Amino acid sequence: MGNKIRKIEIFSANCPVCVSAIEQVKEAACPSCEIQVLDMGSTEVQKRAAELGIRSVPAVLIDGRFAICCEDRGIDLGVLRAAGLGQAIT
Repeated sequence: MGNKIRKIEIFSANCPVCVSAIEQVKEAACPSCEIQVLDMGSTEVQKRAAELGIRSVPAVLIDGRFAICCEDRGIDLGVLRAAGLGQAIT
């Protein structure tokens, strides 16, 4: 068995909604999930978010793909799970 990981990136402004989303994603994650929280207070993170078209936070990317559920109405764990969150890579 290899060391495959599912890369989860969470763009956050450290607001209560973002903190809650981060907690939910961490709770739903599996051992194959590597979670990285990206602080929108960083100019570098802001630049990357702009390049990706992220206009609101929290926003979640799973394996480099933007999870649309996060764009304007908050996260949807069902959509995130369908994209791979919480599913071990075999």
